[in-house]
Order: sequence, then structure tokens, then C-alpha cells
Amino acid sequence: MVNQSLTEQQPVAQAKSEPIPPLENGDRLSRHEFERRYEVMPHIQKAELVEGVVYVASPLRFESHAEPHGWIVTWLGVYQISTPGVRLGIEPTVRLDLDNEPQPDGVLFINSSSTRQARLSADDYIEGAPELVVEIAASSAAYDLHDKKKVYRRNGVQEYIVWQIFENKLDWFYLSAGEYVLLEPDAEGVLRSPVLPGLWLSVPSLLEGNMASVLAVLQQGLNSPQHAEFVKRLSQ
Repeated sequence: MVNQSLTEQQPVAQAKSEPIPPLENGDRLSRHEFERRYEVMPHIQKAELVEGVVYVASPLRFESHAEPHGWIVTWLGVYQISTPGVRLGIEPTVRLDLDNEPQPDGVLFINSSSTRQARLSADDYIEGAPELVVEIAASSAAYDLHDKKKVYRRNGVQEYIVWQIFENKLDWFYLSAGEYVLLEPDAEGVLRSPVLPGLWLSVPSLLEGNMASVLAVLQQGLNSPQHAEFVKRLSQ
């Protein structure tokens, strides 16, 4: 007589031993399946899900990504240190919606429970839209200025900065009436965040790699009455 219970258990054991498929460029996955595959591939340092499509980052060159990324992180970090209530993340996974889980080069988000858009999940991921997202793009042809831009706009990311390395150009968009509008610099080429008061950026200095000037201009923003009032509001 056949042992019925043993035969019933065999398919279950086989199902448990099935390998998880690799994460590859161009895969079309749900966010759940994307996370399942990503978690078992620790050698992949950066992968994103944008409009249901997987993008796995190539190895990063120094002057065309790593160094500019370091400069941007320095600028964001000084602002965050001086602005209690704002948090900084470097290449964090951000759960925006069921088809989009990007890993931006940098984000700032407000941590105040009364005004925040994003929060940390129980498993330590950002859920919702950070107030500011920064991306380092190879050029204007990169998906950062196309599909990802649409995703960030649709999900309510208030400000989006894209530094296009090949063109040596930086665009700073802010959300107005549901659309992204380019932020205009002043006569000195300084951009001022409308959402994060005191976050000032000297674009000419950044594009020249003059970080001393970038941080000097940022300090002017941090010394402004608008920044002081913002910090006061965040503490309430």
C-alpha cells in the first residue's frame, strides 16, 4: 500500500527547494518579487524598479559618478546636520508605489510627524515620497530625466535635482500644481529650495568642483531667517 502522506509531502519539499531567479536588467516584476530577488543577491549594490521594469546599475566610474556623488552628499550632509527634523539618506531603497522602488543617489525627508510625506517602515525602508531626491545622471538621455522623473512627480516628490555629468549641467525641479517646474537661479547662479528653507546651492561653484564656495553659499542659507524659522517649526 502506498504511503499517501509521503507522496503528498514530496511536491511541497520540491517547491521549497526551487532557486530564486536572478535579478536582471529588463525584468518586469511586481515590487514584492523585485524585493524577493534583490534580497538574495548581495553582490548587486544598486538595483531599481521603475514602472515595473528592473534596472541594475553598472560599475560606477570615479569622475563621472563617485566624485560628484561625494560632493552632493557633502552638501546635503551639512544641511541635514544643521536642520534637526530633516533626515538624509544615501542610496536608500524608496517604496513609492506597487510598480516603483527606486534607489536614489540622495534624499532629504522631513521627520516631523505633522508634516512628513515619507516614513520608515517596520523593516527599515523609506515608504512614500521624500521631500527632495537627487540623482547623478550620465547625460540628459538617462532614465533619470524621463521615466524616473515622471514617477517622482506622480508620487509627490516635492523637489528633484538631476546633475547631468556629460553636459556639466544641473536641473532643479520643484512640484507646482502637479507638474515639475525648473527652479530659476539668482544673478549669482544660486538656487534656493522652496521646500527646505536654507538649502542654497551655488551651481557654478558645484560644476567647477569648488566645494569651498558651495559650502560657503550653503552657510549663508543656514544663517538666513527663513532657515531659523523652519527649524523652529520642525521642533514644534
